[in-house]
Amino acid sequence: MILIISRFITLLGQTIAWLNPLMASLVVVVVTLRYLFDTGSLLLQESVIYLHGAVVMLGISYALQNKSHVRVDIVFSRWSKKTQATVDLVGHLIFLMPFSLCVLVFSWEYVLASWQIREGSQEVGGLQAVFALKTLIPAMAITLLIQGLAESLTCIRIIKGN
Repeated sequence: MILIISRFITLLGQTIAWLNPLMASLVVVVVTLRYLFDTGSLLLQESVIYLHGAVVMLGISYALQNKSHVRVDIVFSRWSKKTQATVDLVGHLIFLMPFSLCVLVFSWEYVLASWQIREGSQEVGGLQAVFALKTLIPAMAITLLIQGLAESLTCIRIIKGN
């Protein structure tokens, strides 16, 4: 199970990473249009926002998998692997999993309501897919939950000495 989750999150993270050059290119186009041609494109500007949302929301689980998240490491690195795994497991069970479940539960109706009306941009010429952008909220919670499960199972293996 850990391997399946790990492969899925790795594939997701590596796929999402390719949105960064696209996003940077769009920013260059938006800035060029604005300052060289004195024009703009709301569609391109909103595309950057959507891409950024996808990178952040779907990249969170990949960051967790690769230990790229923020950690205040004053004494943690000096502890044994078992102690580190115990601390991580407690953190996952007390903070990560409940947070992810809360986000999933409390965002569900919000996102469904957006899908029901096919919510779009309030701006003329903007992207008409706000409902898709809002879908990233429960998607983030789900991917974080499954990666948290894999991390917790890995911690249990370390604690047991496997």
